[in-house]
Amino acid sequence: MTAAPTADLAGRVALVTGAARRTGRGLALALARAGADVVVHYGQSRQDAESVAAEITALGRRGWAIRADLSQPGQAETLIETALGRAGRLDVLVNNIGNYPLGDPLDLSPDEFRATLETNLTAPYALIRTALPALAASGAGQVINLGYAGVEHPVANTRAMAYQISKVGLLVLTRSLAQALGPQGVRVNMVSPGHIDNSVDLPADIQSHVPLGRPAQIDDIAGAVLFLLSPAGAYITGANIEVAGGYRLSLADSLG
Repeated sequence: MTAAPTADLAGRVALVTGAARRTGRGLALALARAGADVVVHYGQSRQDAESVAAEITALGRRGWAIRADLSQPGQAETLIETALGRAGRLDVLVNNIGNYPLGDPLDLSPDEFRATLETNLTAPYALIRTALPALAASGAGQVINLGYAGVEHPVANTRAMAYQISKVGLLVLTRSLAQALGPQGVRVNMVSPGHIDNSVDLPADIQSHVPLGRPAQIDDIAGAVLFLLSPAGAYITGANIEVAGGYRLSLADSLG
């Protein structure tokens, strides 16, 4: 089953970070099915990334697999420069990558903590900043950042502290840049999944956590992204769309 495209992205170029596997892979392919040429960013999974690029090519689009270690300063800028050199333009940036170290908060070394923030928060900022001239020149430039369900009502998660800090920061970044970049015609939004069927920490009793009784599938996440890229979403910026089946609604309500 594949998400029905709700956007016509023919002639546009999208870059999806962390697109070799899992959610990033699904988003890259959904964008290609909607007509976009896609830059498939990867860190270590070269073979998987090249496979995604080949699938995009088989759909009649252009696909490029480009490596960058986004935990390292300067790599985000190099990724954008390389992508523009290959594709010639950039219309859509999807900041999907999100390192997710689990464990006791003090088990993370300062370097590991720093690398998580660099990958999940600093790199998206650097990518947007470097890509801005191309996004503004597009006439329909868009940035979509991936968050998590409950990001607007954070309650400390000691097992995923660094991840949570980075994604809450990414929401602030999303809304700040939506205001700053709107006059240049660039929209910035967030899509926040809950439990996804490929999540590393998916509960066995999902029905007791999610009112709709199932985890999200990639089609659910891709549908929200394609909505934001469609004419129906053209007047939306600074928004956070939770795609979570009602997960954490009671928590949000209790926090007012």
